[in-house]
Amino acid sequence: MPDIDENISFVPVRIAVMTVSDTRDASSDKSGDTLAARIHEAGHTLAARTIVTDDQAKIAAQLRRWIDDPQIDAVISTGGTGLTGRDVTVEAFRSVFEKEIDGFSVLFHQISYGKVGTSTVQSRACAGVAKGTYLFALPGSPGAVKDGWDGILKYQLDIRHKPCNFVEIMPRLTEDPLSPRTR
Repeated sequence: MPDIDENISFVPVRIAVMTVSDTRDASSDKSGDTLAARIHEAGHTLAARTIVTDDQAKIAAQLRRWIDDPQIDAVISTGGTGLTGRDVTVEAFRSVFEKEIDGFSVLFHQISYGKVGTSTVQSRACAGVAKGTYLFALPGSPGAVKDGWDGILKYQLDIRHKPCNFVEIMPRLTEDPLSPRTR
């Protein structure tokens, strides 16, 4: 059960949302809308939002732009995590990761299994870090976005969540591994 320490001041995270789809536009992007609404409701900042076609190079290029933007702390995508030939979001994300957050996928599948049973194996949700920016790839359905946000990201992107969370270690994501403090 999530433990929120109300004695700690909330810190809003600046989050970019990327919908990966060949067929959706702003008027039909229900998953992106669901994610944007949850980000807002949680008190975070929707720093950017875009729709990118199912093209690995285009997805990776957009990720790099946002990774290089100091006004973006995290990127959450929806779509392109399946098994078909056009599902290349995971490959694009992994091409920019410096470190993968393996437990994200494990926990996502555990939550998803409770909702869709063994169909969860068709998702390749993943997460990682690059240049101090968190990167999360969720499946394209509104239900999967809810599972990823409500079950994981809502808490890990809240500095008040105990015993630990992603926000409290954000300043340390770009530490020099050769500095005397970390050797």
